[in-house]
Amino acid sequence: MNYVCINRITGMEIREQIEKAWENRDLLRQTQYSQAVEQLMEGLDRGELRTASPGKSGWTVNEWVKKGILLYFGIRKSETIELPPFEFHDKMKLKTGYAEKGVRVVPHAVARYGSFIGKNSILMPSYVNIGAYIGEGTMVDTWATVGSCAQIGSQVHLSGGVGIGGVLEPLQASPVIIEDNCFIGSRAIVVEGVIVEKEAVLGANVVLTKSTRIIDVSHPEPREYKGRIPPRSVVIPGTFPKKFPAGEYQVACALIIGTRKASTDLKTSLNEALREFNVPV
Repeated sequence: MNYVCINRITGMEIREQIEKAWENRDLLRQTQYSQAVEQLMEGLDRGELRTASPGKSGWTVNEWVKKGILLYFGIRKSETIELPPFEFHDKMKLKTGYAEKGVRVVPHAVARYGSFIGKNSILMPSYVNIGAYIGEGTMVDTWATVGSCAQIGSQVHLSGGVGIGGVLEPLQASPVIIEDNCFIGSRAIVVEGVIVEKEAVLGANVVLTKSTRIIDVSHPEPREYKGRIPPRSVVIPGTFPKKFPAGEYQVACALIIGTRKASTDLKTSLNEALREFNVPV
């Protein structure tokens, strides 16, 4: 759901109250302001609000939503959560009501309240933090982590051990965004607001940060990107030589070795990409 629709549902009043409370935390003692924070969190949990919204010109970070999440930590008190023999002590509730949401959750998957999990998604033993958004039909595989405010599209596969970074501060910082129909291979790491665009494939152990050199080597001349993987790219880990005072050494980078073939059957095109380029997953 886009940002314009959200305004019709919640009204600009909630945003105004969040902004005022951010400037003056004493206002949170008043019911109307604390309720505004609670309503914002309910909207996030239902997927009606997002910390970043897609649009025709790209993604927009909704800073006021991130402010509301931080204010929520301020009004919550730590509580003991018991699941004998386990015990936890935290300010944040856990997400509930998976059956009615149509989400499959395998023990010991954990998602915090204020995250959204789309219908027909599957959480293997994994972790989803507050403010994260996961689209319909997405698989979060074993020991994968989805950080705070990360935006994961529909029909995405996050393989075992994948690390998707989170961000709440600075407010203007973009979260990691994995768009629809992407495949993220085992132990891959995506952090610092990197955008992986639609239908891209990351092979096992690819590491993407804002400063990672992303080099397209599928053409006669290399093309370089930073902070963004183009749509349908097939990416593997690589290295490039860099000179230091102590000598020349190999530094990690990401290599785009080709693209997924256009196909109406995305699953088939994914399998073809993995076979054609011999990408480990």
